[in-house]
Amino acid sequence: MTPRMLKVAAAQIGAVNRDADKKETVQRMVKLLEEARSKGVQLVVFPETTFTTFFPRFLFEDPAELEKYFEQGDDITTNQDVKPLFDLSRSSKIDMYVGYAERTDDGRGFNTCIYYSGQKGRILSKYRKIHLPGTKEPFADPEAINQLEKRYFEPGNLGFKAFRAPDLIPGVAKKGDIPAEAKTIGQGDPILGMMICNDRRWPEAWRMYGLQGVELIMVGYNTPWNAKHLFGFRKPMTDEQAEAEAYYHHKLVMEANSYMNACYSISAARAGYDDGKFDLISGSAIVSPNGYTIAQAKTIEDELVTADIGLDDCRQGKETTFDFDRHRRTEAYSLITSQTGVVEPELLAAEVP
Repeated sequence: MTPRMLKVAAAQIGAVNRDADKKETVQRMVKLLEEARSKGVQLVVFPETTFTTFFPRFLFEDPAELEKYFEQGDDITTNQDVKPLFDLSRSSKIDMYVGYAERTDDGRGFNTCIYYSGQKGRILSKYRKIHLPGTKEPFADPEAINQLEKRYFEPGNLGFKAFRAPDLIPGVAKKGDIPAEAKTIGQGDPILGMMICNDRRWPEAWRMYGLQGVELIMVGYNTPWNAKHLFGFRKPMTDEQAEAEAYYHHKLVMEANSYMNACYSISAARAGYDDGKFDLISGSAIVSPNGYTIAQAKTIEDELVTADIGLDDCRQGKETTFDFDRHRRTEAYSLITSQTGVVEPELLAAEVP
């Protein structure tokens, strides 16, 4: 059997200011992709809304100003500002995950990512962010950092669809090569899944992919560390404490969920200080199916984080502790899909002496 080895990378992007030229930002991405090519990387993961600053922190009164942050149409690979990135991906035979703000032909807005196959020269899969954080209206406090994704985007409508990446690993088994009665875990083209930022905090999203045998989940994110109104701190925190907590929770969800679904994960950050004042954590990382971070960013700047991974390592968890077919008990999980908010048990009756 062909060893299912991959060289992968998280392409972290540092500060992108509100007035940044999109073409210049794309050239920074191109530079990272060129570095990936020089290192023999086969798959690169870029952050959420990579082409622009994280614009949902701003309230836009002028629709024309807002629109410049969106990519228009279903297939953005020929849009002139971003086309050089996809041209390089195709000529280098490197696959990519890329996040961006999508404006559909019928005028709807989504926080979107695509998987572009440099092998095939086309989009293989698209995902739209489902768990939109923040608020629709800005906070009354003028000092607050807003998160207006609910204002500018609709919740994603494409679900959590895992997919295989053809020819990402040459020589793997194809349909028809494996007897129907054979156990097929760990065979064939890699099984991939995509999320965006806040999705990574929701275990249901990971389990949806886990139930499709996912071997690698890709996540792009923009995560502030000093957004007290968003995080709802109950106790006062220093800036240092808030930053440490943001990093901890990011690492926690990537490691724990990779372990609980026996899959690798790659997370790529938009990091640094946009406009010199809006902080975003770094923490771009590659995590193993046993929940260990095996490579991590060292800066808050543009940085390529690489690792060699073996997808057969996913089999240990999938065939033992997290063999879902043997151990899951769906009859006990009805609340997960029957309600959204918390419904507490009734109060106990007062005891009569």
